[in-house]
Amino acid sequence: MDETKGLNKNATRMLTGFIMGTIAMVCIMLGGIPLLLMLAVIIFFASKEYVKILEHKGFYPSLKIILASEALLAVITYFDRTDLVAGALTLCTFAAFMWVLFRGRQPYIANVATTLLGFVYCGYFPLQLQLLRDSSSVEFHDGLGFVVMMFTAILLTDVGCYYAGTKFGKHKLAPVVSPNKTIEGSIGGMISAIIGACIVGHVIGVEWYMSAIAGLLCTIFAQIGDLCESLIKRDAGVKDSGNSLPGHGGFLDRCDSFIFTIPVMYYFCKYFIFSHDIVNYFKGLF
Repeated sequence: MDETKGLNKNATRMLTGFIMGTIAMVCIMLGGIPLLLMLAVIIFFASKEYVKILEHKGFYPSLKIILASEALLAVITYFDRTDLVAGALTLCTFAAFMWVLFRGRQPYIANVATTLLGFVYCGYFPLQLQLLRDSSSVEFHDGLGFVVMMFTAILLTDVGCYYAGTKFGKHKLAPVVSPNKTIEGSIGGMISAIIGACIVGHVIGVEWYMSAIAGLLCTIFAQIGDLCESLIKRDAGVKDSGNSLPGHGGFLDRCDSFIFTIPVMYYFCKYFIFSHDIVNYFKGLF
């Protein structure tokens, strides 16, 4: 009976993963409005899960302010007006304080802080996938290849961590936050991610060392993102962020590895691959 339940659970998990992966792949390849809509759905549910987790802890961030802020940031990223981000974040911060001032309840400071964290963590970080996808340079028509590189590195991080951790794992990576993760598994994930990134980089015409650096950054911040989401859940005393995705928990559970990796990959590509301004600047110093 237990084996049947285990098989059904794995089958459900695989089916959900396949459907999600197919939808994500199509939206990313199309870019534009389809990608924006996909991000909007993920951010909406992730934000609701985030607020629910914080309420379990005794904090009460404003879901309305978070969603309104994310909508504003989504418009800005869609039209690639990154020059407006600082002003938008300032306005959203004012809105969070005003909500607590006139409508909020105790604990006031924590409610403001968790509202700010909500629209940055659940909203602006993932929205930068749109910026990465739409990036271009003389060498590269768009950022699609780098999105594929990032997704490949994150996927292989999960696979490498699981198999290396299962076979060789002895030393705990973060025993308080995630007791099942090991240093050996983390290293296995890193190796797998770097190899995968180099293969994708070779296909799209990126130098091997730049691909290796991108893969290393992706795997490091994918694992950090996973641990940080576990930290939030453990601090709030919840196991999963939700149950919207059969076999996967909630949207935050499924996307935690991407939340930090997306902005890191975007800025790495922007300043080191699509533009060589920073590299040339340091060359000029020496």
